Amino acid sequence: MEFNKKLQELRKQKGLTQEELAETLFVSRTAISKWESGRGYPNIDSLKVISKFFGVTIDELLSGDELLTIAEEDTKQNERHFCDLVFGLLDCSIIMFFFLPFFGQKADTIIQGVSLLSLTEIAPYLRTAYFVAVIGIILSGILTLALQNCYQAFWVKNKSKISLALNAIGTLLFIISSQPYAAAFLFIFLAIKVLMLIKWQ
Repeated sequence: MEFNKKLQELRKQKGLTQEELAETLFVSRTAISKWESGRGYPNIDSLKVISKFFGVTIDELLSGDELLTIAEEDTKQNERHFCDLVFGLLDCSIIMFFFLPFFGQKADTIIQGVSLLSLTEIAPYLRTAYFVAVIGIILSGILTLALQNCYQAFWVKNKSKISLALNAIGTLLFIISSQPYAAAFLFIFLAIKVLMLIKWQ
């Protein structure tokens, strides 16, 4: 018997609704419905809870093929979480642009290194563009870290693309406006992200 049928049978033997089982297992009713209709499997942690609650072994719940599928899904999910963590931390670390001297500013006859907050001797539109680019990247990082467990289709599909796009725009902006240190820094982060996506996607 397949996992979805076994879960349905075990739930009915206990006289529980999907809602009641979901509350007991600390998952959503949608998750139970998905598992029972055969549209997905629980992760390893949820399987352990299910196995303990119903007093059966994981081997009794799953066939060999199903166990392999879950293990593969779990590995992919862990890789996605790691990827999100790295992307989020890299993007959030751009906050240092506000405080460290990554930007060149003309002071009399010399070029002086200043932070973004101290960068005043440039056109206002350019300074605004710098702030928008840096704040955009930081916000992307915060959202990536905060929404690691969000499985909305749009977010899952586009979060990496948004981060890469903002990074690329920032890099181009700093290259065009002759800010080599800031551009190099963002380019390195962009390269790390692209390599990670190539390896794990």
